[in-house]
Amino acid sequence: MTLGWDDLHPFFGLTLRAPGGVELRYVDDDLLPALASVAADGIHDASWQPLTEWTDVSDLERGRAVVQHVWRTRGALSAEDWLLSFAVLRDGVVVGRQDLQSTRFALTREVATGSWLGQVHQGRGTGTAMRLAVLSLAFDHLGAGSAVTGAYKDNLASDRVSQKAGYLRDGEAVEVVRGARREARRYRMSLERWRDQGHPQAQVEGLTRSGRELLGAD
Repeated sequence: MTLGWDDLHPFFGLTLRAPGGVELRYVDDDLLPALASVAADGIHDASWQPLTEWTDVSDLERGRAVVQHVWRTRGALSAEDWLLSFAVLRDGVVVGRQDLQSTRFALTREVATGSWLGQVHQGRGTGTAMRLAVLSLAFDHLGAGSAVTGAYKDNLASDRVSQKAGYLRDGEAVEVVRGARREARRYRMSLERWRDQGHPQAQVEGLTRSGRELLGAD
């Protein structure tokens, strides 16, 4: 038997194209150095923590953490628990990462999203475009029934993206970040809500039958 990437890991080549010159490419090793470099250059002001504490390290360690995250989640991907990491490009330049993940998708039909943008690339509408692109992949191409996300209450940019996309509030959570109590908002989008928003579908290339099967979509 001769096996290729289409059999072993059929996501290399998966690409989502959104309006405004925004493109999401499944992260392969050729894209990793550019993605790690964006993270190393900074994701947020050091005095504020909108994410989790993985960014509270040196520039080099932050870049390495991106590589390790991609390798770890890629290696662990299965129909029971998967995470797809996309490099986000705007006008051909890598500017951040967008993740789409699920646990037991064949049964739950629910996905979750997470993302970050390089600090110098924020404020141009890219965050909304990349979120809508993975939601289109989930709802329009994988058969998702719902999507969830969340953000700390003081992360106004992430809140705005969720609101623009059309999510509804779905409760709150409390976490500890940098040794302090942080409150987060949870959001949920149903398939019916997604359809009601009338967002344009992303152009999806490279989603194969074997890829859908591995994600539990078929």
